[in-house]
Amino acid sequence: MTPALRSLLDAMLHAAWLVEPDRLEVAAANPAAAVLLGRPVEALVGQPVRTLAGTPEDLCYWDEAAGGSTADLLSDTFVTHADGRAVPVTRRIAPVQADGWHGWLVSLHDRAAQQASERALEVARAELAATLESTDDGLLVTDLAGRIRHCNHRFAELWGLPLDLLERRDDRAVMDWMRRSVADPGPYLRRLAAIEEATLMQASDQIVLHSGTVLERVSRPQCSGGRPIGRVHSFRDITERVAAQRRIEQLSHHDLLTGLPNRGLLSDRLERAVAQSQRDGTPFALLLLNLDRFNQINETFGHAVADRVLVEVAERLQGCVRQIDTIARLGGDEFVLLAHRSDAAGAEAAARRVMDALQRPFAVDGLTFTVTGSIGIAMHPGDGAALDPLLGHADAAMREVKQSGRNAWRFGSLHAAVPERQLRTRMRLDHAMRQALAQQRFRLHYQPQVELASGAVVGAEALIRWRDPELGEVPPGQFIPVAEESGFIVAIGDWVLRQAVTQAALWHARGRPLRIAVNVSALQFRQSGFVDGVAATLRAAGLAPQWLELELTESILIQDAEDTLARLQALARLGVHLSVDDFGTGYSSLGYLKRLPIGRLKIDRSFVCDLPDDAADAGIVSAIIDLARALKLQVIAEGVETEAQRRFLSQAGCDQFQGFLYAPALDVRSFETLLESPDQPQRVVPLRRQRP
Repeated sequence: MTPALRSLLDAMLHAAWLVEPDRLEVAAANPAAAVLLGRPVEALVGQPVRTLAGTPEDLCYWDEAAGGSTADLLSDTFVTHADGRAVPVTRRIAPVQADGWHGWLVSLHDRAAQQASERALEVARAELAATLESTDDGLLVTDLAGRIRHCNHRFAELWGLPLDLLERRDDRAVMDWMRRSVADPGPYLRRLAAIEEATLMQASDQIVLHSGTVLERVSRPQCSGGRPIGRVHSFRDITERVAAQRRIEQLSHHDLLTGLPNRGLLSDRLERAVAQSQRDGTPFALLLLNLDRFNQINETFGHAVADRVLVEVAERLQGCVRQIDTIARLGGDEFVLLAHRSDAAGAEAAARRVMDALQRPFAVDGLTFTVTGSIGIAMHPGDGAALDPLLGHADAAMREVKQSGRNAWRFGSLHAAVPERQLRTRMRLDHAMRQALAQQRFRLHYQPQVELASGAVVGAEALIRWRDPELGEVPPGQFIPVAEESGFIVAIGDWVLRQAVTQAALWHARGRPLRIAVNVSALQFRQSGFVDGVAATLRAAGLAPQWLELELTESILIQDAEDTLARLQALARLGVHLSVDDFGTGYSSLGYLKRLPIGRLKIDRSFVCDLPDDAADAGIVSAIIDLARALKLQVIAEGVETEAQRRFLSQAGCDQFQGFLYAPALDVRSFETLLESPDQPQRVVPLRRQRP
């Protein structure tokens, strides 16, 4: 063997030796081979090659080599260390010929460290998998593209995923299953998209499934080397916790027996009613109901029967009030009705409905008996502006009813003491209104109606204003009820219609076509010549009918249904648009409503003012919007005062809004200045045609 060949062998990084072709013995070995086998180089030289790598594959190869075969051999095998250990190696045997010498070169790569690392990695993977499977949380790991990299069985269990779906490794099918499992997939998908777009976002959300299960999802970025490589979503079943929280909240704000609001929640609702009244001048009433001789039911039938009677009384009361009203139980056999937007006549009507509801016999465990009640009524603002004074006056009135024979109602002391003063005030207002119309002291302001999607002003509601030289600024909530009672509302309504249509025609001629909404009173609508009068007003002003919208309350729609339907159809044929004002505060039948040629529903401000925090109001508003979609109607919300309210309405699918957030009702000049603002989108969106 030449020195050059030996130097080349010694320079090799891995273990190697040369095999002499005649005797198949080791002709030379390098130091790395000595280390690998645990023997000095001198001990290796002269060794039969079969003793160094004696696997069946090696023995077969050397037998063939002895017969003249010169093929290469490359495979994983084992060699034996001097201490008896089997060392895993990757071995290659190749024939070589150099410097006049020929034979075989055997080179070996020690795989012991690699195998140890692989075993450690496999153990770590097994321990990690066991850890992930032992947690109560469902885990889903995705890459930056949203592809699933790992999930545990708890994840599949929480989402009800079929095992075959996971085994197919079909990411699209898994994601689609999750989408279809969510009760409200729209917000779920939007939130998921936002999380995936912001790769470093940490987020926590609640997800409600169709099954009723509530999952808490915590999403965190997965990073490697300081860079995001994916996302880890953990899911936890919090159904019981959410139910417990709701139960705690229910108990803190509601009566345990009947489920009605308690005194605390009633106080909150009354504060809102006071604030609303201060904004628009509308009164409200508080009715205190005390059941007559209820202690006899307790003594005769026992507390269990008495409790069932109280529950049924609560159900009957809830069935005879409007959605905007509040029924509360103070305790014992005392109930309170907070009647929003109710003057004295409205309070009497509410009391009458309560008395009618109690007239029906009660039947418990085969026993039939009658329960009556005494009602005391307090009015805001005359009897107070807080719960205690209002309850005090209502309680005093209720006790007077008890002393006078029970089963009746009576107004509180302050309200009852001033009927003559109120009558004089009404007479004075009625006279002043007639003078104001003759002397042109009424004026119209216009509140912009704004498209939520674009922010463009698409219409305006005409609202009457009155400033009297002696009375000062008189709120509509003060003089409109008087006008309705006296019948003068017809003349005022006709004036408002003419003024609004004329103004709309002027704006149209100036290249700014806007749809004008005009409120119509029940008495005005019932006039025999109302439809012809609308047509004549439009012709006189030269305004196309589609630019006029008449707002009708639910109370108008449910009176004399067939006559109302005929009038509405005549207006629809004329081309005028129709909408339902203050929707949700009345008793309109959905079966009847779908027959009407209505194009739009207006959500009453009482449902908007506490959005988005009030869950009941949020549910009502969402239900109205869903109903409108089903009936192919547009929806506009009034009384929008905050950006949070606007965002909620937009996300819920509301089409338009009006309110102080954008602008109050403005005089003509201020309204035109607003429209000419460079920030105002120049766009006109005509109302969709109502159903024929």
